[in-house]
Amino acid sequence: MTNPFDDEQASFRVLRNEEGQYSLWPEFAELPGGWTSVFGPQERSSCVAYVEEHWSDMRPLSLVRAMEGR
Repeated sequence: MTNPFDDEQASFRVLRNEEGQYSLWPEFAELPGGWTSVFGPQERSSCVAYVEEHWSDMRPLSLVRAMEGR
């Protein structure tokens, strides 16, 4: 059995959680709790490009805020 997250032919969504973290998610799978679809469905390579463009700081938002004293 092949991992559905690695299927270049499948359609994906990009999800984001409240901490500003992103995830690539197969379109056929139900969205997990706490995550919102922000891009797609599109081909996997387009979703990966979206994540690379929009997720430049890997730190969770709560850590960023704590470090900024908010």
